[in-house]
Amino acid sequence: MALRKRLDTAPTTKRPRNTLGPRPPAQRSAVTNGKKLFVLGDGNSAWSRRYRDLVAGHISDMGGPSGLSEAQISLIKRAAAIECELEQQEGKLSLGQEINLDVFTRSASHLRRILESLGLERKAKVINQIDHDHDAEFRQEILAVLEARP
Repeated sequence: MALRKRLDTAPTTKRPRNTLGPRPPAQRSAVTNGKKLFVLGDGNSAWSRRYRDLVAGHISDMGGPSGLSEAQISLIKRAAAIECELEQQEGKLSLGQEINLDVFTRSASHLRRILESLGLERKAKVINQIDHDHDAEFRQEILAVLEARP
C-alpha cells in the first residue's frame, strides 16, 4: 500500500518517456554523439580505423551525412563492416592461407546487395572517343590513303 501511495505522488517529468523527439546529448548514447565508434569494442584498432574510413568514404560518395537517413547510414555501416571482413580474407589469401570461399563469396554477394540498395548501379564506363564518322578531315585522310593503294 505504501508503494502505491509513493507512485501516485511521484513527480512527473515535463517530457513523456515514450516521446521520440530529440534528446539532449547527455541522454543519448556515446555512439550517437560520436564519442565512440561502437557500443562495445576497440575504436582504435586497425580494423576500426579502416571501417571508419570506409564509412566516411561511402557517406561522402552519397553527398554527405545531411542528405542521408538513419537507415541509409546504417546500411553504409553494415557495408563497411562486410568490406573490412572481405579485405581481411583477401589478406589471408595473399599470404597463401586458406579461407572459407563459401563465406567469402556470400559476403561479397551481401555487400553487392547492400550497395545496390544504397543506389550503386552497374554502369559501363564511358570512354571519350572521337567521332570519326563526322570528322570531315579524318574522312578525307582515309579516302586519300585508300585511293593511294594500288
